[in-house]
Amino acid sequence: MSANSVLESPYVVKAGKILRAKQLTGLEKYFEIELPGREDLGHEPGQFVMISVPGAGEVPISVSSSPWKKGAFELVIRRAGGVTSALHQLGAGDVVGIRGPYGRGFPTRVLEGKNLLMIGGGCGTIPLRSLITYVLDNRDRFGEVNILVGYKSPEMILFKDEFDAWGQKRDVFTDMTVDRVGPGWQGKVGLITKLISPLQIDPQKTYAVVVGPPIMYKFVIQELLKKKIPEDQIIVSMERHMKCGVGKCGHCQIAQYYCCQDGPVFTFKEIRNFYEAI
Repeated sequence: MSANSVLESPYVVKAGKILRAKQLTGLEKYFEIELPGREDLGHEPGQFVMISVPGAGEVPISVSSSPWKKGAFELVIRRAGGVTSALHQLGAGDVVGIRGPYGRGFPTRVLEGKNLLMIGGGCGTIPLRSLITYVLDNRDRFGEVNILVGYKSPEMILFKDEFDAWGQKRDVFTDMTVDRVGPGWQGKVGLITKLISPLQIDPQKTYAVVVGPPIMYKFVIQELLKKKIPEDQIIVSMERHMKCGVGKCGHCQIAQYYCCQDGPVFTFKEIRNFYEAI
């Protein structure tokens, strides 16, 4: 086996150096990571990496930055277990293991020339941010853009400053809601489905991209179907626990699909017969 083939192996763990780290909420922490000797990660929006901490383990984390970002890539990690808690203890200068990127990302070439309705719920806005920033980096390639996000409470809002800036872009409409009001909150309150019904869209020219907790999909997709958006123009990213990232362990199997390889991005048409059971 040649040296090049070893480097290209999906099993090789690369050393990633943390350039910056910042707490975003009580649960989420932002990391900017550099792969020494590489200009970028080489990912597509919607893909994920396996990130590891020696002695703690390895977890799958969606990439949150645009592929056009050079010199480093960005992850936002929710503290939810032993490995993610260990990651939250790290900061600038620390080194982590990186495998990937893996999976099928958002079909950016298919989306070119189309109107986009991007809907994010909670930490689903983390991978969606990769697509949003990619679209805004290449604004002339896409039609109208609607960005809708929803969070449980104001304290859990991610990327608030960026969200406000997105709404200032040409032909970009943004809207946000929270499930329950907090101190000083003057925005909208209610489920994210309430943001969809008032929209005036051309269903044949619109692709909807939905990322969020599984419970959100059922009700959001119902609203999108009411808007007459075709099933193959509704794109979702499915949350499923992945262990290996390369389709070997079977942890992430959904019916006939391996989420880490066939997904995590699917069209609703592909998963319509079983998505409610996930």
